[in-house]
Amino acid sequence: MYLHLGKSVIVPVDSVVGVFDLDSASASKRTRDYLARAEKEGRLISVGDDLPRSFVVCLESGREVIYLSQISPKTLAGRADVFDVEDE
Repeated sequence: MYLHLGKSVIVPVDSVVGVFDLDSASASKRTRDYLARAEKEGRLISVGDDLPRSFVVCLESGREVIYLSQISPKTLAGRADVFDVEDE
């Protein structure tokens, strides 16, 4: 099964480590540092041109890759139909 992250980007569901709300998660300095380090290392991929609403952490060939998506975490989780979804 695959998860569509936006535009033409899809990832295998079994590679997804987590789906996170960018607004609430980026309030933490640790998360901001984590995303900044991933960007510097070339592991951060923006899926669309719009303002991102979520980030998806995937493990691809033993390498952690983070996708920024304009799709909400709840919608992504619903598409995958395998994650626990917390009410917002």
